[in-house]
Amino acid sequence: MVAYRETKEAFLPDEHLVAAYKSAGDLNVLATLYKRYMPLVYGLCLKYYKQEESSQDAVMQIFEQLITKLKVHDVTNFKSWLYVLAKNHCLMELRKGAKHYTVSIDDAFVESDGLLHHDDRAATEEKLLLMEACMEKLVEEQRKSLQLFYLEQKCYTEVAAQTGYDLKKVKSYIQNGKRNLKICIEKQSE
Repeated sequence: MVAYRETKEAFLPDEHLVAAYKSAGDLNVLATLYKRYMPLVYGLCLKYYKQEESSQDAVMQIFEQLITKLKVHDVTNFKSWLYVLAKNHCLMELRKGAKHYTVSIDDAFVESDGLLHHDDRAATEEKLLLMEACMEKLVEEQRKSLQLFYLEQKCYTEVAAQTGYDLKKVKSYIQNGKRNLKICIEKQSE
């Protein structure tokens, strides 16, 4: 990782640091931003890997991903976006070992502040299981499109290329899949 130095950036809000990094590409700015959330990322990785060493490695790998991904994504809430990035990283690594493990991400679900606190772990796990069950109920095109778009962070054109679906269909599958997923989750939660 980049050598960390205490600067005026340490006191700037996240959105200013994101903009500064995107414009200048200064790794010290990114390190300042990432340092704020390293305990969150480490805790999330530890939850999935259950091993300190693997979790520490993942924290470093996620930082390396940030170097390129933050430049190309439009990030409005860095904390939530980083949480999703870290979670996806962990799930992808776990998936390499367990080929049949599938989970997807619901925008409203992951961007809620409740997910970003460790004291609500049981409720979070319950929501994840519910979301996974609802994912299985989606039609294949919607499920596959959502998984590629959110879990693997592919853009629309990459999803279209990988699945062979028309680009307009991909956008429709993602939009309808999100809506159907939300409806299913709400019905199951009642």
